[in-house]
Amino acid sequence: MPGFTVNRDDWSLDRKGEIDRQRHGEKMREAIRKNLPDIISEESIILSDGRKVVRVPVRSLQEYRFRFDERKRQHVGQGTGRSRVGDLVGGAGAYGGGGRGAGNEPGADYYETEVTVEELAEVMLEEFGLPHLRRTPKTSAVSGGVRFNDIRKKGIMANLDRRRTIKEVIKKNAVRGKPGFSNITPEDLRFKTWEESKMPHASAVVLAMMDTSGSMGPFEKYIARTFFFWMARLLRLRYEGVEMVFLAHHTEARETTEEEFFTRGESGGTRCSSVYRLALDIIAERYPPRLYNVYAFHFSDGDNLVSDNDLCVLYVQR
Repeated sequence: MPGFTVNRDDWSLDRKGEIDRQRHGEKMREAIRKNLPDIISEESIILSDGRKVVRVPVRSLQEYRFRFDERKRQHVGQGTGRSRVGDLVGGAGAYGGGGRGAGNEPGADYYETEVTVEELAEVMLEEFGLPHLRRTPKTSAVSGGVRFNDIRKKGIMANLDRRRTIKEVIKKNAVRGKPGFSNITPEDLRFKTWEESKMPHASAVVLAMMDTSGSMGPFEKYIARTFFFWMARLLRLRYEGVEMVFLAHHTEARETTEEEFFTRGESGGTRCSSVYRLALDIIAERYPPRLYNVYAFHFSDGDNLVSDNDLCVLYVQR
């Protein structure tokens, strides 16, 4: 019969590495939130393939320790000195900030940590949550992860439920008239078991339409590409199975790859009805609204051919 050893050490110490990792992750998220407008608008990220790594400054964390007052400031301490009720306890001095000229205040230590585009998207999701999709007949069930929902007497040691095992030992000894925690046997062990949960996901398609005519200057194209870049990543991160269709147009519209959509530039006049007509054809042929949630987004400077405006209104109303 195999023997068992009861470890009475402080188990919380075993998690110190995990606690430090979580604390670092939270500090990283805090730094991202503070710099979010500048980070998500960085053009080098938008024009990349989505695998770019961003460097974010994070304030360093120091371990708890005694720190001596090297600057000899007046403050209140513990003891029988000249302190009176209401005196302020000495705190950390102000950190020296940026600016011109020499200064005498100490600075705060910062270091740069690398963050992937996926991690940035996760932080953005925390800030701007997305709603659930409308259920459609094409709704499918996909894996929602692993859920521990039962206890059994057999299993692998990695899934050992320590608390349930201890309760079983104490219960057994109490019945035998020997209360206490001792004499663990294999019959006392209890293991967590799991099952793969299924979550329904509705089908959806997003039509990203962008004007690439000559009237769209660098700033207009940059704004459009920034919006579509982060929209694509947030939707794919939030929803399972969402499909993206990229359409570019000047006087004529065409379907492009995602890479061409974000990197290729064109010129020419503007006929917005061409992209609306193409979008309607794609929806009718591949994404019927009764089976899909359909979302269409169009970026243009609005400088459309005058003779095309009535046709544009007709297609938009459809």
